[in-house]
Amino acid sequence: MAALDYVALAQPGLRSLRAYDPGLDLVALRRGFAGGVLVELGSNENSHGPSPAARAAILDCLHSLHRYPDPSGGDLKRALAACHGVDPASIILGNGSHELLMLMGQVFAGPGRGVVSSQYGFAVYALSALAAGAPWTPAAARPVDDPMPRGHDLGAIRAAVGADTALVFLANPNNPTGTWFSTAELADFLASLPANVLVVVDEAYLEYVTDPALTSAIPLLARFPNLAVTRTFSKGYGLAGLRVGCLLADPGLVAVLERVRESFNVNLPGLAACEAALADRVHLDWVRRQNAIEREALADALAARGLAVSPSQTNFLLVDFGRDAAPVEAGLVARGVVPRPMAGYGLPTCLRLTVGLRDENRRLLQALDEVLG
Repeated sequence: MAALDYVALAQPGLRSLRAYDPGLDLVALRRGFAGGVLVELGSNENSHGPSPAARAAILDCLHSLHRYPDPSGGDLKRALAACHGVDPASIILGNGSHELLMLMGQVFAGPGRGVVSSQYGFAVYALSALAAGAPWTPAAARPVDDPMPRGHDLGAIRAAVGADTALVFLANPNNPTGTWFSTAELADFLASLPANVLVVVDEAYLEYVTDPALTSAIPLLARFPNLAVTRTFSKGYGLAGLRVGCLLADPGLVAVLERVRESFNVNLPGLAACEAALADRVHLDWVRRQNAIEREALADALAARGLAVSPSQTNFLLVDFGRDAAPVEAGLVARGVVPRPMAGYGLPTCLRLTVGLRDENRRLLQALDEVLG
């Protein structure tokens, strides 16, 4: 039998789609540096790790691994509802927020029902649109010389919304730029949109925010029924290995998403650990403070080396080297420091650097001096 053309057999929206690119092969790099130290600064993981209470909760549930987890995640939903002041019916859980972003496209976008996001927004927004066969419109980002270089231009995004737009994705703060806009600006943007255009505000990095002008969009849910907010336990809570996220929205929107949510999509240790982590505000506040200190110090050190560093309210920095960054990336990796290349985002002169522990940041700067020197 002749070989099948599986691309031709796929639905039209998937034929030109590229899989999500997680960056360098970290598993292979870890093996290669088994005898040395590998500083992993490419995935925006929480360098401080999760709450001790989350670790204890994982160990406590190991005796039940032969049982399915709660299919609705009721205890975690109730804990989230109490934390954010919403009804548990307003919450859907996901295998990370990635799954929920994809679900929004699957359910609400499609042929003739377009998606708008920023030019330098998270790559999954385009994947969500294209996988659903929906037209995707990237709105121009802010210019490089703007106070928020390459950040979301809410005016441009609003202008890109047309009669066929079903869904808008916003990240606040934004990945991969680290930039942000105020909650007041978001409210004005939402008020300007037609009521039938759904807006997803991705708050994956909200726990790292220190600017008082940026607060969660969750309190705006009562005012704007077309708003949905996604959060994750992968970043500030340090539980990336468990893959747990949530989406908060009007109960009616959540009920529609539940129709296509995969059964048992959040595992047993994930449910237990996230509930425990949510209750440990002391650890989360400590992580936020430590990150803010190291973020400022690392940004200052990079700027002192003549590099352009975008302002950030996250646990990473976008650094522009003013030339092709691929040789810089290769030089860092050869020295055991892993950044995130940005060419796939249309930023070939940039690298994204996670804010690590103090010693990790020192190793980064030492390796960078050797590469640039």
